Amino acid sequence: MKTHLCIHIFFLPFYLLLLSVSGQCQKDQHSILVQLKSELQFNSSFPEKLVSWDPNVADCCKWAGVICSTTGQVIGLDLSVSHSYETIATINDSSALFDLKNLEILNLAAINFNYAQIPSRIGSFASLKYLNLSNSGFSGQIPGKLSQLTRLETLDLSSLFSFGTHSLRLKNPSLATLVQNLTQLRGLYLDNVDISWQKSDWGQSLSSSVPNLEVLSLSNCHISGPLDDSLQKLQSLSVIHLALNNLSAPLPDFFANFKNLTVMNLAACNLIGTFPGKVLRLQNLQILDLTLNNNLYGSLPDFPISMSLKSLVLSFTNFSGVIPESIGNLKNLSRIELIKTNFNGQIPKSIQNLTKLEYIDLASNNFIGQIPSFQMCKNLTHVDLSRNSLSGMIPSSHFQDLENLVSLDLRFNDFNGSIPSSLFSLQNLQQIQLSNNNFGGLLANFTNPSLSSLVILDLSSNKLDGEIPKSIFELEKLAILLLSSNNLSGTIRTIDFQNHLSNLTTLDLSFNNLSITLSDNITLMNHIPKFSTLKLASCNLIKFPNLRNQLRLTNLDLSNNKIRGKIPTWIWEVGNGSLLYMNLSCNQLTGLEEPYSFPVNLYVIDLHSNRLGGVIPVLPQTANIIDYSNNLFNSSLPESLGRNLTIAYFFSVSNNLLTGEIPQSICKAAYLKVLDMSNNQLNGSIPNCLVDLGSRIGVLNLANNSLSGRIEGTFLSTCSLNTLDLHENHLEGKIPESLVNCTMLEVLNLRENKINDTFPCSLSKNTNLRVLVLRSNRFHGSMNCDQNQHEKWSKLQILDIAHNSLSSTVPADFFWQWGAMMADENVESKKHLSFNILQLSQLYYQDSVTVTVKGHELELVKILTLFTSIDISSNHFSGEIPSTIGKLKALYLLNISHNEFTSSIPSSIRNLSHLESLDMSSNRITGDIPSALASLPFLSFLNLSYNQLEGEIPTGNQFNTFDENSYLENKRLCGFPLNRTCTGSNVAVPKYASISQESDNEKGWQPILYGMGVGAGSLIVVSMLYILWKGH
Repeated sequence: MKTHLCIHIFFLPFYLLLLSVSGQCQKDQHSILVQLKSELQFNSSFPEKLVSWDPNVADCCKWAGVICSTTGQVIGLDLSVSHSYETIATINDSSALFDLKNLEILNLAAINFNYAQIPSRIGSFASLKYLNLSNSGFSGQIPGKLSQLTRLETLDLSSLFSFGTHSLRLKNPSLATLVQNLTQLRGLYLDNVDISWQKSDWGQSLSSSVPNLEVLSLSNCHISGPLDDSLQKLQSLSVIHLALNNLSAPLPDFFANFKNLTVMNLAACNLIGTFPGKVLRLQNLQILDLTLNNNLYGSLPDFPISMSLKSLVLSFTNFSGVIPESIGNLKNLSRIELIKTNFNGQIPKSIQNLTKLEYIDLASNNFIGQIPSFQMCKNLTHVDLSRNSLSGMIPSSHFQDLENLVSLDLRFNDFNGSIPSSLFSLQNLQQIQLSNNNFGGLLANFTNPSLSSLVILDLSSNKLDGEIPKSIFELEKLAILLLSSNNLSGTIRTIDFQNHLSNLTTLDLSFNNLSITLSDNITLMNHIPKFSTLKLASCNLIKFPNLRNQLRLTNLDLSNNKIRGKIPTWIWEVGNGSLLYMNLSCNQLTGLEEPYSFPVNLYVIDLHSNRLGGVIPVLPQTANIIDYSNNLFNSSLPESLGRNLTIAYFFSVSNNLLTGEIPQSICKAAYLKVLDMSNNQLNGSIPNCLVDLGSRIGVLNLANNSLSGRIEGTFLSTCSLNTLDLHENHLEGKIPESLVNCTMLEVLNLRENKINDTFPCSLSKNTNLRVLVLRSNRFHGSMNCDQNQHEKWSKLQILDIAHNSLSSTVPADFFWQWGAMMADENVESKKHLSFNILQLSQLYYQDSVTVTVKGHELELVKILTLFTSIDISSNHFSGEIPSTIGKLKALYLLNISHNEFTSSIPSSIRNLSHLESLDMSSNRITGDIPSALASLPFLSFLNLSYNQLEGEIPTGNQFNTFDENSYLENKRLCGFPLNRTCTGSNVAVPKYASISQESDNEKGWQPILYGMGVGAGSLIVVSMLYILWKGH
């Protein structure tokens, strides 16, 4: 609405200039104004115009806001106020106001008329040229008599906000009726007036009735598109405000013909298609705002030298391409905002020539390379280049002498070198945010820290080393200090905080090489800042710091230290009951001192990875996130468990020694997104309600317990399960048919149970499935599903059905549509499988998967979506190996061993260019080893033993690294590394014994332990990982 106010600055003084000559006030006019004052009762504590009227002053023409003609008639009345919350009596048609017959100007802006209707008698002012009732709290239907104001040039009925049912509306009369006689109208302001009944013909109504319109302001008026061609008749338009409507249409090309256009605000009006590039080249255009049109595409043109553009705002659109070097021609540009668009390339150096630039925000794009110097942009107050791929060193001169700079944000880039020292001498700078880069070296000292205006200093997640400069502890206005995840060293003592940091509320020194030594002296501790957030993770603490007097503390993180013993009872009392977040994970804590009482507002409690034993702690009923995993709790789960989880999103007790059954009260935990009870000694059956809770829960992990029975219950059509992990239990029966309702399912791990079922063809409806592990169960029968059922698994990347009794041939089309195993590596493939616990948050759940490769179990954490694996070993598959396997060119691991495959190795296998491990052992495969296998660049494990292969073993590349174990019991093979030299005659063919399946007890090929997470080519061994929030 800033431009809205500027427009009035243009129009109102124009009228005042014309009417500036006034005569002596007529007595009747004096009397009318005195009566009007008595009707309109202002709060006298506000020095507004009406309050200053003195009835004892005869010449009312000298009263504030009163304009008279040369004959002493009141022709202008400006009673607008600056405090819209002042109270005033409701104006009506009997008001003395309407006795001022000659009014040409009436301004009642920002007076609160308490949702009264606009008096219809306003339409009786036959001479009225300027009417401003903006932000005046009028409500209801706009009276039709306003259409009688035929001399009106400016009409403003707008409001800064929508008041819902109390908003003004144009229904009967409609917009068309209102303006049909207002042929002289130049400025029309109806922002937040509901004119939805006009539908999409509002453009025709305006173009036919008000051809001289210069200002059109219809923001949030519920109008719809498309923009009618008749609008191009309004060639005098200089200002267009159509923001916050649902136009759902492209912007017509004819907007480029509005040569007088200076302001265009089309923010958040659902524009679609491609924005006309010629509009961006309009010579008189000063302000363009297209924010929040997510389906609007376009690019920036080459800008001519003579343009007037001052403000360019394209944030949250789909504009793309590069910023042209010609942007340096926009000498008047003061503001550029391109937040979260799709711009790429380098930021042009010509930006350094924009000497009037005050505000630049290019956050969340794809910009690369170095940044230009801003040294010549002396008016700069705000610079945000965060969340790009910018790199290189930043010379100190880039920000030299920018005395007006208030905020600098370069977070989430790839800058290196030293932090520009010039930043530490800018005394008006309030925010420095440089986290998540590669800045290194020592931190420079602040120049005159006591005079600095700095409030926020965020240098976390860089490579800074050395000690923290003492000048940082002298920044008197500093409120937020974030230095975590660097290589900073030295010792921080209580005295460092005592002298100057009285305003510090947030401190994060986590994950450095620092040692924190805080005094036990309560008097000294009283003089350190009163924190709201204190994070000292991995700060070499060996005991709890004395925080008893921290009465404002809401967030406390003491994780990853060396704190021993029991958790003291007083720790739960810090913050005087206001504690919201407590993280004591990854220490050496052994228990909780009794009696303890969790804070009433605690929403995160993280005690994972300690040595806590005995009975599981009472759950805080207010907590959303509870993590007790990786401890030694050995009790049963309390019967009241679920009643204490009624508002919890995340609950994990995995990797403990818990016993007994899962209590039925878990059904009360209706908001759970993640439930992880894996790796305990729980028994009994799975409560039916956990299946029913699938409509809300995203991750259910009950793996590696002693649960038995069938998987009962029904997965509803609203199922939102992302991960279902029940591996290593004693579950029986079949996979519930209702699991097909879980269309968001990505990970299904049922390995090592006693499930007796056929191959789950019905799961083809689960089109998001990425990981399917059915290893070591009692699945039987054919894998032949109905036509096209396999084609639904386009995202499948890991399939493990080993150690079952599946039989028959593998269908030729089995692999045909597994797109994730065919795709080349891309940006998307470098993401990890994870579950976002809360929308708009950084809370994720990630777990691990164990893959059998090279004869060993390898546990992968953070499964990259590029990792692909197929293991169908130890079944009864027979027939040919489908040549379609060659389509899976992104495959990393293939194991078809211990089956009954015959025929030859398909030549198409040469297409598996990413393959690292290939096991075809213990089958009846015949023929030569395709020489093309030697060209696979990453093949590091090969097992073709116990087959009927013949001929010379290929040589070269990876094949030169394989020993004879890769080829055992293939009597007709010859060549390196075997001792049999190839000759012209065939090697004697021995009689092959029937090949028996490896028993499940041999463990030559270990079963798969599974979770969610991805590892790329190196296949490293790691343990289960949870990432619960941003940071650590």
